[in-house]
Amino acid sequence: MLFLTICGCGGIGRHVRLRGVCASVPVQVRSAAPNSSIEKSVEFYFYFFVCQGCDEVNPSESSKGYLEGFKDGIPIGLGYLSVSFSFGIMAVNTGLSMWTAVLISMTNLTSAGQFAGIKLIAGGASYIEMAFTQLVINLRYALMSLSLSQKTDKSFGILHRVVLSFGITDEIFAVASGKPRDIGKNYMYGLVTAPYLGWSAGTLLGGAAGNILPASVASALNIALYGMFIAIIVPPAKKSRPVLLVILIAVTLSSVFEYAPYFNKLSGGFAIIICAVAASLIGAVFFPVKEATE
Repeated sequence: MLFLTICGCGGIGRHVRLRGVCASVPVQVRSAAPNSSIEKSVEFYFYFFVCQGCDEVNPSESSKGYLEGFKDGIPIGLGYLSVSFSFGIMAVNTGLSMWTAVLISMTNLTSAGQFAGIKLIAGGASYIEMAFTQLVINLRYALMSLSLSQKTDKSFGILHRVVLSFGITDEIFAVASGKPRDIGKNYMYGLVTAPYLGWSAGTLLGGAAGNILPASVASALNIALYGMFIAIIVPPAKKSRPVLLVILIAVTLSSVFEYAPYFNKLSGGFAIIICAVAASLIGAVFFPVKEATE
């Protein structure tokens, strides 16, 4: 018979600490036959997936790390609150219910992907088209996660990596990667919390406002979306000529697919994919990023 019991001792071997989930809560795995293969297997996989490489965690240190991350995430959360407000209005104006819009924000956490997705939904795009569009738009998060994995400490088991990868955004990546030291799982959970709450709450408020405000006012508030993208592209374009040229290439291609005969028959989702991939490839070929030399 195999069962789990709360015990007063920890360590690896016969006793496995559930450090990855609840700090300093020891869990012992017992079986009818001591040192049985079942017991060893359970201990190995439990340790590998939950507390892989963890050291003892002081509860006060865990709380301190979480609060530090939460504090760093508050400015991001406030920024997301305003942007997702526009998304909520846009989603309701498209015909989605307020709660559907909130569910989208709670399960995606990607501004550009969600705005593009709403446009595709309104245009009746196919699932394959939406999937490819989201893949192209959000592929950068995979690269950010790979980069950020080099700064994580030993408290990051595989379970925490999987959970926290959901919360990687441009701003969260920038803050976390800018830390002068390795980051722990508690800090990352704190850093993700405020942006996630801000993005979800903003969508809820925007969706509610879209149902209450006159159609003309709600439509006018959608201009915040364009303001967000302008704020994203203008600063780097002013500092880097290659970035400016790549942006102009993407704008030109987008205009072709919008206004040129025959080309304007292509659906919006595939037009986004072609513009993004083509502009990126042209930029990589003609304006390669030089590797930093020590």
